[in-house]
Amino acid sequence: MCEVNKYDKINEFIRFAIVGVIATLIHYAIYYLLKFVINYNLAYTIGYALSLLLNFYLSSVFTFREKPTFAKFFGMSVVHGVNYLLHITLLNLFVYIGVSKNIAPIPVYAIAVPVNFILVRFVFKYQRKNEKRE
Repeated sequence: MCEVNKYDKINEFIRFAIVGVIATLIHYAIYYLLKFVINYNLAYTIGYALSLLLNFYLSSVFTFREKPTFAKFFGMSVVHGVNYLLHITLLNLFVYIGVSKNIAPIPVYAIAVPVNFILVRFVFKYQRKNEKRE
């Protein structure tokens, strides 16, 4: 029984990574293109918001195999609000210390993505426990 649990968690993490790569690539592509026409912070924010929508849907259906609900979207939005603050702070820190705006998101992702996994997983697992009680 423990082995199945361990296997399920590994598969869940792999699915999370796939969704994360897709959402990150979309976020970066939007950021990269928009930063030529608007402020890089605004470009990053727009890319983040759009990738959040896709990320929520794919995280629900594919990663955690859960039905997308408003409660989960709200929880994920709160988590991503915290994560966004981490992202935008790190982005500006890296730009401030001289990292090119073109590549500054890369070290941001390296730091923020693992934090995001822990927080998002908590939201989905917490919601699942609450739904089972009802």
